[in-house]
Amino acid sequence: MLSLQATRAQSSATPAASAATQYPAEASFLAENNSAMDKMMKGMDAKPTGDIDADFAAMMIPHHQGAIDMALAELRYGTNEQLRRIAQEIIVEQQQEINAMHLALGQPLSPDAPAPTQVSSSQPLSTMSDHAATPHDGMSMMPMK
Repeated sequence: MLSLQATRAQSSATPAASAATQYPAEASFLAENNSAMDKMMKGMDAKPTGDIDADFAAMMIPHHQGAIDMALAELRYGTNEQLRRIAQEIIVEQQQEINAMHLALGQPLSPDAPAPTQVSSSQPLSTMSDHAATPHDGMSMMPMK
């Protein structure tokens, strides 16, 4: 059975360099997004430790960070205001979940740093709305037991 990383590599018919040639206006976005995906897949390839909770967090934290990194690429290069707003919500929600996983395992949180959206960007960022966040993957929320 193929690993997730091997499956992704095999299913990627167009390497980043070829995609950048095919879509030159997207070259920077594609490179940043591919880098985020590669980093996420490597991070999720955690070796089991025998602690199910720690192993779950060890795989999910890079997964959530990958979502943040991809959302940042959307904010840097995307122009659709609805998608940019969703990207902002992903950043906030996924960072909160990363922090919750660290806390659940008794791990310290990272020291306060500028929000990732405060890095230099070619476009100003929109402000987030006050409405309740909805799941970003289209799945309904599971009830808590």
